Amino acid sequence: MPWPWIIAGAVVLIIVIWFIGTYNRFVSLRNRFEEAFSTMDVYLKKRYDLVPNLVETVKSYARHESATLDNIVKARTMAMGAQSLEERAKGENMLTGTLKSLFALAESYPELKANENFLELQGQLNAIENDIMNARKYYNAIVREFNIAREAFPSVIVAGMMHLEKKQMFEIEDAERQNVKVQF
Repeated sequence: MPWPWIIAGAVVLIIVIWFIGTYNRFVSLRNRFEEAFSTMDVYLKKRYDLVPNLVETVKSYARHESATLDNIVKARTMAMGAQSLEERAKGENMLTGTLKSLFALAESYPELKANENFLELQGQLNAIENDIMNARKYYNAIVREFNIAREAFPSVIVAGMMHLEKKQMFEIEDAERQNVKVQF
């Protein structure tokens, strides 16, 4: 009777097709993950390049606020030198917090707030921050999709064979969720 062999062949064919499809899905997700991180990295680099200009502009008005400006430079250096995603996220959160402090500091200097160069830099930074926010959302969506596929049955079998590890979300710290207090 050929029917058992035909059925067994069809089952094997279905499993092979499923395996190939699942494998290709993980390859696609991994490439989208890397592309999402690279896109976010481009916007972060733009922010890194803008920070020294902001610091120099503020320095000319707020010479006695060197601690705040030094913290911004340190946070930028830490974020740029991060080796892992976790370190990168921590550095980015620190930089974002120090930049908030910079703009809170600017509130104390009306002539700085009116400075055309500062306003232009602030506008550029706001645009870059929006781009970073959108890139983080896209990155986290890809990571979520990857992690779900990696952990869901039966694709977990293929993920195990490919030695795929869970990807980290790019999250902000609780301290960054707080509003910056502006005091005069």
